[in-house]
Amino acid sequence: MAKRDYYEVLGVSTGATESEIKKSYRKLALKYHPDKNPDDTAAEEKFKEAAEAYDVLSSSEKKQRYDQFGHAGMGGAAGGGGFGGGMNMDDIFSQFGDIFGGGFGGGGGGRRGRRVNRGSNLRVKVKLTLEDVANGVQKKIKVNKYISCEPCSGSGAENGSYSNCGSCGGTGQVTRVQNTILGQMQTASTCPSCGGEGRSIDSKCKTCFGDGITRKDEVVTIDIPAGVEEGMQLSVSGKGNAGPRGGVPGDMLVVIEETPHDELVRDGQNLYYDLYINFADATLGTTVEIPTISSKAKIKIVEGTQSGKILRLKGKGLPGINSYGSGDLLVNINVWTPQELTKEEKSALDSFRESENFKPNPTGKEKSFFNRVREFFD
Repeated sequence: MAKRDYYEVLGVSTGATESEIKKSYRKLALKYHPDKNPDDTAAEEKFKEAAEAYDVLSSSEKKQRYDQFGHAGMGGAAGGGGFGGGMNMDDIFSQFGDIFGGGFGGGGGGRRGRRVNRGSNLRVKVKLTLEDVANGVQKKIKVNKYISCEPCSGSGAENGSYSNCGSCGGTGQVTRVQNTILGQMQTASTCPSCGGEGRSIDSKCKTCFGDGITRKDEVVTIDIPAGVEEGMQLSVSGKGNAGPRGGVPGDMLVVIEETPHDELVRDGQNLYYDLYINFADATLGTTVEIPTISSKAKIKIVEGTQSGKILRLKGKGLPGINSYGSGDLLVNINVWTPQELTKEEKSALDSFRESENFKPNPTGKEKSFFNRVREFFD
């Protein structure tokens, strides 16, 4: 099912301020919070949906990418599914716990206050041809990254042997009371003994030495949508490094690189092609074959075609990543002047030198190069 617009999810306008976005998210998060809606899967999905929208719109970088490319720019079409699709409740409480204030915990007493380890993001570059960009492509890439340790199932503990932290009692936080001139002040901070996890390992795994992660090569499949551009970054949720000791994985950030085409040049959604024809073909007219992204196309050169004339093949360009239709293929005509001639050829041309038909005689129909280019974008 297609994802809803993030602005629609949070009920804010595209020009909403950071404060308005946060306020709207907090209202929805409290409304659909699991503690208020136990065993309600519909409420849980709305809770996740709101968190996904807030994750994007609260980040200036992600928001800018979303405003420009929509869900496709966030990796939704790249096999990732975005924030909500790859994270559980622990992730949401870990990242946005401050939103809820003191009214709710982490969706269950065992999670309150505990820090959830999150794996680091991976950045990879993927090279694409113009054909890949035009049609979209599925790429399989081999990456060396941290994965969950198999012998201990990512827990870091041999035989899963854990104990509650003796310093914080399993809460992940320690409370300190200070006497000030205004009276006693109570503060809570991350437990220094367990790093906020609320537990300690009784016996460390001999494979990962308690980290819960090991390095290994993994083949990741990425679905890249049509219309991407050089330098664009797609996010594939949950395909980054595994999180230590049962934490959540990071994301894979896919940076697009375009391989130059042998004959076609890209400019946004449009493609350009330089066509060279000889003097006779320009004068008498002809039909020529030119390359396109998918195959070949025949175009007609009319009699008396001038060098610099631009022909447009509508819809033969590239699709937009977040729009309907495709760009055009613009063919720039270049009349080739021969550099070596036989005596007979020179004599034949010389006989036409004084002909009125061979003398330049602009009628006003011939537009300057800049005007010819500009008319295609007006």
